[in-house]
Amino acid sequence: MKSAMVICLLVSLILASSFFEVSMSGSDSCDSKCGVRCSKAGVKDRCLKCCGICCEKCQCVPSGTFGHKDECPCYRNMKNSKGEPKCP
Repeated sequence: MKSAMVICLLVSLILASSFFEVSMSGSDSCDSKCGVRCSKAGVKDRCLKCCGICCEKCQCVPSGTFGHKDECPCYRNMKNSKGEPKCP
């Protein structure tokens, strides 16, 4: 009985770990797109953080280092708590 519980637990852990790999795969895409977007930013760490949040939520990042926000309306329309654009 205990061995069956251990086997079920191990199978659950293996399945859970494969799910996390699949769900995190989009972040690599966001990291590279935000790296390009923030390459000329004055405060890169802040730019990368905000861009990463926007990319994860919207699943897109406008091309280039500035502007082109019409390519991604969700990204363009996100606002911070002060009502200013959140996404760089």
